[in-house]
Amino acid sequence: MAATTHAVTNQPPPLVGYDVFAGDAALTEGITRYVADVRLDEVREELSTLGQAAGSAHARRWGEQANAHPPVLRTHDRYGHRIDEVEFHPAWHRLLGHAVTAGLTGAWSRPDGHVRRTAGFLVWTQAEAGHGCPVSMTHAAVPTLRAEPELAAEWEPLLTSRVYDHELRPVAEKGGALAGMAMTEKQGGSDLRALTTRAEPLAASGEYVLTGHKWFCSAPMSDAFLVLARAPGGLTCFLLPRVLPDGSRNSFRIQRLKDKLGNRSNASAEVEFDGESWARRVGEEGRGVATLIEMVAATRLDCVSASAAVMRQAVAQAVHHATYREAFGGRLADKPLMRNVLADLAVESEAATTLALRLAAAYDGGTEQERHFLRLAVPVAKYWVTKRCTPLVTEALECLGGNGYVEESGLPRLLREAPLNSIWEGAGNVQALDVLRALRREPEALNAFLTEVGAARGADHRLDRAITGMLTELADLEGIEARARRLAERMALVLQGSLLVRHAPPGVADAFCAGRLGGDAGTAFGTLPHTLDLAAVVARARPVADD
Repeated sequence: MAATTHAVTNQPPPLVGYDVFAGDAALTEGITRYVADVRLDEVREELSTLGQAAGSAHARRWGEQANAHPPVLRTHDRYGHRIDEVEFHPAWHRLLGHAVTAGLTGAWSRPDGHVRRTAGFLVWTQAEAGHGCPVSMTHAAVPTLRAEPELAAEWEPLLTSRVYDHELRPVAEKGGALAGMAMTEKQGGSDLRALTTRAEPLAASGEYVLTGHKWFCSAPMSDAFLVLARAPGGLTCFLLPRVLPDGSRNSFRIQRLKDKLGNRSNASAEVEFDGESWARRVGEEGRGVATLIEMVAATRLDCVSASAAVMRQAVAQAVHHATYREAFGGRLADKPLMRNVLADLAVESEAATTLALRLAAAYDGGTEQERHFLRLAVPVAKYWVTKRCTPLVTEALECLGGNGYVEESGLPRLLREAPLNSIWEGAGNVQALDVLRALRREPEALNAFLTEVGAARGADHRLDRAITGMLTELADLEGIEARARRLAERMALVLQGSLLVRHAPPGVADAFCAGRLGGDAGTAFGTLPHTLDLAAVVARARPVADD
């Protein structure tokens, strides 16, 4: 007698075999908004090709395999020689190789380079987020190395190359290279003034040896690392290669890999420099933090983009599930309360994507006005968008119920990834204090920020009221440090509101202003006013077209 108890019904099909780029209305419209018409078709095709790869069954499988088989540290070879290598599953190399060949490590010299790269980063991160660290570090190292033209001439073509070459060899023999970063130490963390790693100059100009430790080293399998150390002239930036020009290994001792909450496919390490670790100076002695400032800003933008990617994938999964799942006599997506939840999540995701693209476009703009805007907008966005990621993914997981709590759904991996970007490159307090620093030291930054926000003034009374409230907050400097988070949040919300009012469909902008600026919603997702056109917002967020 045939068993009938396990017939599978009322389950959604897997969300695979779709174009991650083309199925994201906020992203495709942003590309149309910011990319020059002469390049628009080329960029759309480029991103659609990447989007189809990101939405494929094999990319999903690579992500699962890379996380199921995390990196392994090999300190010695079988004969006892020190090698300090990190071994990755082949799926990791496929993911990272695809990112490199798609141009996600090179944006600085291409027309519309940052917008197209940020969009690509947002698309490909949805396949698997962990490998984004070396992609981001490699991309962001370029402006720092330009402080030393000789180093830039040697390394920039390799860092921006579309050749993925993960073998450790002298850079002169490589077609492409990756860069990591080693900054923080266990006694100081974000307080770089507590840094103890020493740099002693050698006879040759610009050459040093380093002694010390680093508590967090990003992407320890890379070809070179940007390192902060204390030289005779003060905190200084250095480039430390893994392999020396003669082919021998530089002294770079990996003590252990971190056992992390999420981001498990990626390696983060503790490393030691033993007094024979050879490095080259980048920029002037004593100017290390200033030399690194553009790298930090670029990686913070990637934190925003990566959070937006995680949010978008979580929303896509939730909307997809609710579109096919039936309960209480109809589709979940058509139930008023579930529709409210999905719409609220979709609005948050679109606000994050729209802000990330605006920051990227400011990089491409290259004007003084845009530079000043970025000085405030980057820490504001980094503070807020990364913090919104975890509660959004939690709610999206709940939309799938028990199925979402199971590893096979992919949502637990997204949830473990969600807090990362709020911590990486400076946690919330660091960002909020950086906002205050910019306000105090660069009045042009506030002028540029207010100009951007003011472009939507008069279009929505709730946004206008929120802008007035923000200005009142800015005018009151009493106890401002203790209120720095509140201020950063307000600035982020009015910036997102301004962008959505100008660029998003009226339903999306209305829902954002009502739920975030108008005081007509609760504190949990799914508490938007019921009078809004929520069905249209949910339909816009669906990752594939209606059947």
